[in-house]
Amino acid sequence: MADPAREVATRMAEAAEAWLGSLDPVQRAVAIGPAPGVGDEGERTRWFYTPTDHGGLTFHQQNPAQHRLVMRVVASGLSEAGYNTVATVLGLENVLDRVEGFSVDWERERTRDPGMYYLRVFGEPGDRQPWGWRFGGHHVSLNNLVVDGRVVSTTPCFLGADPASSPLLGFAALRPLGTAEDLARDLVRSLTPGLAGRAVLLSRSPNDVVAGNSTKVEDRVVKRSELWRRGPYVPERADQPATGLDGADRRALALTPAPRGVPGGELDFAQRELLKALLSTYLDRVPEGVSPLARYDDPAALDAVHFAWAGSTTAGEPHYYRLQGPRLLVEWTNVHRGANHAHAVWRDPETDFGGDVLAAHHAAHHVRSAL
Repeated sequence: MADPAREVATRMAEAAEAWLGSLDPVQRAVAIGPAPGVGDEGERTRWFYTPTDHGGLTFHQQNPAQHRLVMRVVASGLSEAGYNTVATVLGLENVLDRVEGFSVDWERERTRDPGMYYLRVFGEPGDRQPWGWRFGGHHVSLNNLVVDGRVVSTTPCFLGADPASSPLLGFAALRPLGTAEDLARDLVRSLTPGLAGRAVLLSRSPNDVVAGNSTKVEDRVVKRSELWRRGPYVPERADQPATGLDGADRRALALTPAPRGVPGGELDFAQRELLKALLSTYLDRVPEGVSPLARYDDPAALDAVHFAWAGSTTAGEPHYYRLQGPRLLVEWTNVHRGANHAHAVWRDPETDFGGDVLAAHHAAHHVRSAL
């Protein structure tokens, strides 16, 4: 019987090997990181979604033929819709530059830069030893791990859009993450007053996702400075919480082991359908063979997903929501630029970066080696 997770891993390895084979020694030195589970894992598990140095080789450091090979690697870890969305987000850098009047200057050659996306491979692609890859830049972070020739982790998986909505010809709008916003708003507005009172945790929205770019999902304050690697640009109020929340407001939205909000088990049929459709806008980013979406065909699994909201439920106003359950955390926020700047992240709190699977692999390998 075919193993979809193995088939996806094979495509990843073929694409990564082709890319690495095109690089010269200087490029390879930047493009390759330590194998997963070997030495310090700090770099592999450090991730960003801001326009900062994500670590790896940028498009600027490669020729056009290599650009194509980069995008082949990216496509290997995404569904068709996921790839199209990522490609659109990269292109939005040009749109954002115009929105800002081509004037923002962060002491580099170009600030809003579709060439400043980074790819790094960790370890040697194949099925003999664990390996992984990361692609990231402004509003994109894709993190993948392969163990024993199978894809075992695709999170954290972050996508954003700035602008979240921009005009197209024919009175249309470009909204790469629009469905993830609309379905959630439909869901919260469909709740009875009693359920809405439990789902809406705070009347104001945080400025950013609560977990930020933390390596591990936990209840702690992520500072604005942590969202950026050290460099020439330092964000204003770098010592302030990324969410902009403190005190009682922070506690109201804190990530707790017991999820807050309304569980799927208390929703009616139509609301449960909305909840599952909303989940698909995150979990369908990756190929069907490695997406956990089918897990929620089980009513008990959907029952355990909690939906929570903060901020206004009126379209065009700042808001936040999250979905939380076993092995699931989804966070969304759309606050800045007049609620036209979206962040949308999918995480697996138990095995982001595949840490538990990797530990089990090394434990088993150590036992076999000792026998």
